Formats: sequence, structure tokens, C-alpha cells
Amino acid sequence: MVWHTNAQTLEIRNADSLYQSGNYSKAIEAYTKVNDPKLIYDRIAKSYVAIGNYDLALENYQRAIEVDSSNELALYEYAKLLSKTKKFQSSVEVFNQLMNIDYRNPNYHYEMGLAQNRLKDSTAINRFISAFQLDRTHQKAIYQIAKHYLKRGRFSLVDHYTEIGLENYENNVELISLKAQSDFRREYYSKAQKSFEKLTELGESSEFIHEKLSICYAQNYDFVRAIEQKKKLLEFDPYNTNAMAGISVYYQQIKDYENAEKYMRQVITLRDVPLDYEFEQLGIALNRQEKHKEAIEAFKRAVKENPQNLNSAFYIVSTKDKFYADIDTKIKLYQDFIEAHPESSYSKLAQYRIKQLKEEKFLQKEE
Repeated sequence: MVWHTNAQTLEIRNADSLYQSGNYSKAIEAYTKVNDPKLIYDRIAKSYVAIGNYDLALENYQRAIEVDSSNELALYEYAKLLSKTKKFQSSVEVFNQLMNIDYRNPNYHYEMGLAQNRLKDSTAINRFISAFQLDRTHQKAIYQIAKHYLKRGRFSLVDHYTEIGLENYENNVELISLKAQSDFRREYYSKAQKSFEKLTELGESSEFIHEKLSICYAQNYDFVRAIEQKKKLLEFDPYNTNAMAGISVYYQQIKDYENAEKYMRQVITLRDVPLDYEFEQLGIALNRQEKHKEAIEAFKRAVKENPQNLNSAFYIVSTKDKFYADIDTKIKLYQDFIEAHPESSYSKLAQYRIKQLKEEKFLQKEE
């Protein structure tokens, strides 16, 4: 009997060694030769998990539990695998069993909460809060709680939980991201900027981060860095015309009209939608460079794209005002605009400009 026990112990050690060295299929063969169900079924299940055969892993976890219902570790691994294989209701049931065994284990609450989340069970938040109450350093539970409150716009609670989490782990990128989003949604752009910058310092890079960081910089009038972040969006998608349009607008803010023109021309080339706004912005950039003739053509294209675009219609007149020398011609332009758009708010500007031009003409006669 002693010899048999020693031989069995050696077989288990050999199988364990195969498992630990990553030789999982051979480990399964070795475990099946051991005649002790209490010792082998959960080991076989873990080996099947390692090679990605989840069906056989679940079968062996079930056998392990049937043989020994007090095998808490097997129950825990079984519950997690049920959740991983999208058997969420079964997973919740097994986690309930586990909590009957040890209610003070925070991970049982956390993992059960994840399964409930997938079932769209609104009580999942209670499990995450329980996990947090049992372990105030539980980063994953804190993240789920903060995310829950962010979705509901309860920003003060997002702040509360992210601050607790970051006290324990200041480089938790998930919590930093939630904090950044919470501040951004409240338009606390300076605070959000610091959090988004922290994410980039930690090596995080995504279209979401660079887009929001660009907006933060622009809101704080740092258009150079806003442009840098917009350009990073083009590294993800070289045909992102929204990013190009934003770059053009920001270049206008720093009076770099050549680059503003360049990026808006790229937008116009790529977009297959009404482009009145883009042509209008191109016209503005050209005007700033005193390319008035080209600007007029751009504004005309804007009106052609959208005949209701009175901004561009008025820009045509005001640009011709700069381009033409004859005062009577200028007056006629504004009169024609008023006649075409009598109810437009621009008509008052046109009337005021006509008055200025007539005074200018009168003074010229006096000289």
C-alpha cells in the first residue's frame, strides 16, 4: 500500500512538472494515469484551459466538484471559466455557492459582478461595491464602480473612487482615463489635460486620447500642441478629414494661413459630401494671405455647394470690396446683396458698409 501511494505521488509530481514546463497535453496524459479523482480532475481542467479546450476543461471542473464539493479553488476556476465562455447565469450561480462558503472573499464579489454586468443585471454594482468594501485597494472593483458612475454623470463619485484607487496605484491607466473623461465632460479642460498627458507619458496612445487632448489644448489657447495632437490622429487614419479640418482651423488661430490652406485643400479633395464649410474656411485662409481672387472662387464654391450659406455669400461681397478699386462698383455689390437677402442679418452690415463707401466717395469729391 505504501509502495502504491509513493508511486502515485511520483506520477502526480511528474504530471505537475510537465504542466509547469508548459507541456500541457502530455501533462493531461500523465494525470489520467493517476487513480485519485480528488487530485486529478481540477489539474486536468487547468491543463485543458492552457491549451484552449474550454469544453473539456468545464467537464473536468464539474467532475472535480462532484467528487469534492468543498474544493473551493476548483469552484472558483470553474465559475470564472463559465463567465469566460459566456455562460453568465451559470457563473453567477457558482459564485453564489462560493459566497456561501466565504462571503468575505472580495474577488468572488468582483467576478460575480462581471458576470452580472454581461447579463445587464443592474445589481452588479452592488457586487463591485462589496468587493471594494472588503478590499479598498481592489483596483479592478474601483474601476468598475467609477465607470458605473461616469456613465450616469455622477462625476463627484467618479472623483471619489478614482482618487482612492490612484492613491494606491498612481499609474493605473484605466482610472486615469476615467478621471480625464469625468473632467472633460464637465469642461474642466486644464484638469482633463493633465490626466490625458499622464496617459501619453505612460505610453498610452489612441484616437480618443489624442482627440480629447487636442481639444483641451485648444480650449486653453495652446494651438501649437493642439495641432500636434490632431496630427497624431492622422497616424491612425491618414484620411481623417475631420482631423485635417481641425488642423486647418488651428493653423488659422496661429496665423499660419499657408498650412491652413494646405490642410483645407486636402479635406476638399477627400470629402464626398457638401463642402460649403470647407470651401468657406479655405476662402478665409486665402483672404488672410491676400489671395483675394482665389478666395472669391472658394466662397463661390461654398455657395454652390450650399446656396443657403449666407456667410459665404457675404464673404464674396466683402472680399470683392477689398479686391475692387471703384467705389460705385463696391456700393452696387452691397446693394445687390441687400436686394437678394433683405431679411438676412448681413443686410445691416451691408447697409453700414454702403454708408461708409458713400462718405468715402463724398470725401474724394471734396479733395
